[in-house]
Amino acid sequence: MQKKFTLSLIIPCYNEEQTLESCVERVMKITENQQFTLELIIVDDCSKDNSLLIAEKIVAKYPNVVKVLKHEKNRGKGAALRTGLIYASGDYVGIQDADNEYNPMDYLTLLEPLIAGKADVVYGSRYLRPDTRRVLYYWHTWMNKSLTTVSNMFSNLDITDMETCYKLFRREVIQKIAPTLKEDRFGFEPEVTVKVAQGEYRVYECAISYNPRSYEEGKKIGWKDGVRALYCLMHYGANTAPLPMQLLLYLFIGGVAMLVNMLSFAGGQLAQIPMNVSIISSFLIAAAVNYILCILILFRHKARWNSAGEIFWYAVSIAIMGAIDYGVTLGLVAITSAMTAKFFASLCGFIGNFLFRKYLVFHEKNITIK
Repeated sequence: MQKKFTLSLIIPCYNEEQTLESCVERVMKITENQQFTLELIIVDDCSKDNSLLIAEKIVAKYPNVVKVLKHEKNRGKGAALRTGLIYASGDYVGIQDADNEYNPMDYLTLLEPLIAGKADVVYGSRYLRPDTRRVLYYWHTWMNKSLTTVSNMFSNLDITDMETCYKLFRREVIQKIAPTLKEDRFGFEPEVTVKVAQGEYRVYECAISYNPRSYEEGKKIGWKDGVRALYCLMHYGANTAPLPMQLLLYLFIGGVAMLVNMLSFAGGQLAQIPMNVSIISSFLIAAAVNYILCILILFRHKARWNSAGEIFWYAVSIAIMGAIDYGVTLGLVAITSAMTAKFFASLCGFIGNFLFRKYLVFHEKNITIK
């Protein structure tokens, strides 16, 4: 580490009066015998304890290093990070929780791929190596690893710890991403990971140590945040997920639409509605269900066209696939049962509809944020 640079660390803080000061003191030690300077940005998220007073005391002690930003109302960790990330001025920008679960000395390792010019983003992984560790909650660890697996399926990144606090960025990278972030709570982790992948940035991982605290000691993340993380991965990442993942998602969407198609057709048959009317009406109902699920789950609404254009091209795709559905159903009815014919027509619809949705209706010209 010979080139002089500045490392900015964002410290989100909400009711951390017990650990904030000791955390900052630990962070300050990482510059000893190193050729870089620190910028510490404490973002107080409207703490109800004495955290803000302690933060101001720290600023008085380290006026050229520590800055304090504050929210007038509690908004969540993600919002605090967004505030700090946009404000940071260092060459490299990282995240440091105020709870002493992580060892700031690990940042010396995380910096190496960035300084060497090999990485744009570095994640600190708690799971890369076996080590002496405090044993706590199995289900919490299982949730972290499971979310990482799902994250990798959506992002096509082969990382081992998506939920890690320790994420380090080149400033140019994170200050392009930060203004696009929406999540105010712990959804920050999956959202920023998806957007790192969408930016096609070079990502490295480094092993770090971890000393987790218990819920009795103040840990705040819970199972609801795990559910939210799954939503974030789907909401922000489905439209750019690898093709196998998109096909899996569309298998669900197409399967639901296919079921609606068949049930509507069966209902029409039971009601003795004429065959032609039953085929067309069941198809249109299924097409509406398909469209709603596509924009809720898989594709980005108005990604390429305006609302009118999107509806127009969707109508074109419906007309083409409707004709195929009608022709296949009538063609097969002559040699098999009506429900079997409808099944094969719906199967053709699944394949055709996915291709039309992906490459015509919801096609995106440019989905990266570089």
